[in-house]
Amino acid sequence: MTVQIAQRTLEDLGYAEVLRALAHRCRTEPGRERALARPFLGTDEEVAEALALVAETRRLAQEQFSLPLGGVTDLRGALELASKNGLLEPRQLIAAAQLLFAFVRTREALEERQHVVPRLAAISRRLPLLEPLAVRIDRSFEADGEISDRASPELREARDRVRGLHRRIKGQLEEMLHDEGFLPKLRENYYTIRNGRYVVPVVSNYRGEVPGIVHNASQTGQTLFVEPEGLVGLGNDLAIAQSLVAEEERRILQELTNQLGREAAKALEGIAAVAELDEAEAAAVLAGDLRAYTPEFQGVEDLALVRLRHPRLVLRDTEVVPNDVEMKGEARALVVSGPNAGGKTVTLTAVGLCALMLRAGLPIPAGEGSRMPLYHTVHSTVGDAQDLSQGLSTFSAHVARLRDITLAVAKNSLVLIDEIAADTDPREGAAIAIAVLEELLGKGAVVLVTTHLEELKALAHLDPRFLNARVGFDSKRMAPTYKLQLGAAGASSAIEVAARMGLPAHICERARDLSMNAGGALAKALTAAEEDRRRLQDELDRAKVAAEESERLRKELEEQKVQFERERKARLMRFNEEVAAASEQAAAEVQELLKVLRTQSNEKAASEARTQLLQRMEEANQRAKAARAELFQVEAPAPADLRVGAWVRHSGLNKDVEILELHGDQALVAAGIMKMRVPVSELSGTRAGKPKESKFPERNKQSQQLQRAKAAAPEAVPSTNYRCDVRGMRAEDALGELESFLDRGMRSGEEAAIIIHGHGTGALRQAIRDYLAASPYIRMFRPGENHEGGDGVTVVALRA
Repeated sequence: MTVQIAQRTLEDLGYAEVLRALAHRCRTEPGRERALARPFLGTDEEVAEALALVAETRRLAQEQFSLPLGGVTDLRGALELASKNGLLEPRQLIAAAQLLFAFVRTREALEERQHVVPRLAAISRRLPLLEPLAVRIDRSFEADGEISDRASPELREARDRVRGLHRRIKGQLEEMLHDEGFLPKLRENYYTIRNGRYVVPVVSNYRGEVPGIVHNASQTGQTLFVEPEGLVGLGNDLAIAQSLVAEEERRILQELTNQLGREAAKALEGIAAVAELDEAEAAAVLAGDLRAYTPEFQGVEDLALVRLRHPRLVLRDTEVVPNDVEMKGEARALVVSGPNAGGKTVTLTAVGLCALMLRAGLPIPAGEGSRMPLYHTVHSTVGDAQDLSQGLSTFSAHVARLRDITLAVAKNSLVLIDEIAADTDPREGAAIAIAVLEELLGKGAVVLVTTHLEELKALAHLDPRFLNARVGFDSKRMAPTYKLQLGAAGASSAIEVAARMGLPAHICERARDLSMNAGGALAKALTAAEEDRRRLQDELDRAKVAAEESERLRKELEEQKVQFERERKARLMRFNEEVAAASEQAAAEVQELLKVLRTQSNEKAASEARTQLLQRMEEANQRAKAARAELFQVEAPAPADLRVGAWVRHSGLNKDVEILELHGDQALVAAGIMKMRVPVSELSGTRAGKPKESKFPERNKQSQQLQRAKAAAPEAVPSTNYRCDVRGMRAEDALGELESFLDRGMRSGEEAAIIIHGHGTGALRQAIRDYLAASPYIRMFRPGENHEGGDGVTVVALRA
């Protein structure tokens, strides 16, 4: 099915701007041409295939992969010329070689990823593999574009002869310039080239004394550029050699052109494939810039665009307010009302542009979960249709456009009408508008219309096929919000808009007085509804502020919790460090006291030492108790709801205790049979009941000891046949052999090994085990069991 969209609709919606944006993202001229001519696709399958192609290219972009299209130029004209036996210039042939190389790079890159991008890979198979021809052309030219000596042996030989003649001529000229008898006849001591011949500048007065051919003269005639007679023969030989070089160069260019011409059809097909790939990549880049998604469209009848944004506004980097546009069930016409410059037309054209983009196989700037039918055609009338050349007023031209649309519309058409029947008497205009809309809906079209007419706003209450929507207006800022609200009609707010646009205040005030008694019942109802909406909006704003404040407090509490945990860990670390330092100090002091006891073995000294030990122990206990109390105070501050009968944690005892009495900042607590008075600041962690304890604590203690013993026990080493026998070796040689043995074992994935070193004096065994203890390869080792060789072997487990 061919899809035809009227040129007027494309202009109304600004579709050309979308195509220009697509072309701007192409990297080749054929790709840009293809993008600007992108067609509307006829079937659901074609659209789905085009969108799948864009999706594949977007996957490549997510992998930071770009098609290797560097070096691709538009050589279609040059290839056509080559196919007709024309002659291409060196720059065209060099560009052709780069094009052929690009074909190969692109095809190889996509075939490597064909499991991810099968459609792109299928297109790339149309790229010809002509690398030998590309290499032949490339090696025939130097980087500056000159034909290389490598192009043919004949060219190298001819150029060698030219270079030799140049050297001979220059050598003879150098001899002349060093001849004392010849120098006075020259204007200056140099030689140059005129008309391809070597000459010297001779003073005109000495013309008769310098035989030769005059090829040029200075403007004053005082200097003649003469080819000396002795160089004429060599000059002729040089001219002949140069002509042979030019002839060979032309032959090479013709040969390369003919070879390229024979492959011109394949190369042209390759350019077409490159253009298709380039356009697909540009469509993916455009979709990324628009943050576009593919809506569900196959078998869809309802319109549901989530967070719709106008494509042209997004491309201009304009801040766009996203809107939801939805028509479900029986609704087939969306009547959009509200203030001028509030976004009604933007909504209208955004939906139209999305319909066209979807038909062209492009993702649309709407969120995930969007649904949009694939409309067969799109009709629009947007803006002023006045045509003075045909004698049509604004209203006449608008009606003519409505006539054309009603005649052309068919089932599943999308019709967009901006300000329907607005430029005439409101009552008659409303009647025309209703009649036109009923005709369009009767033919199966989907309609979006903007209006200020009250009668159209009322249709939604009378006919389920109509649905109201309005664009918002902020009465505080006296400005539109550009937010679309479905299910409600909007007031025009014309006076507010006029005041915002600078109409004098006294005029606006007078207009408000006149409008109080004007308008029908619907207008007054809309005004009252708008007041209710504003009041509800104010309440919603206050609720949002309260919610934001609650969220702020929650975040502050989270931050405090994190800070509290950080401080607790820091205090715990300091506590551990202090305990360790105190233990070291106490051990040192005990050692000193023991030394004193050993040297002074009398009762008085022993009594003094015992007293000092008890004193040091008490000081250490006090420091530990103070540190624990400080740690506990940070770890869990004392609760404010302590009560008699509650179980809490005591920081000094580091045990759970029961509160028996409370007196101000003191509490009587019981820890088993022991009772004591303690500060409430040392209590925390209120619990309603006594913490549960095991009925058999000794049994639990034994079980825990067994578990710790099992965890500490070495893991069993699996049996192995991987062995290293170093018996009889010197320790140094044995360790070298052992290192190589372990290297091989790690590479081959061995889990265990046996080293046979024998008993001997034990020196070799000890050297090997010292080595194993420091080796990074070894997880553990042990002497062998009796059945393994006893202490004459060492069994090792290798790291995985």
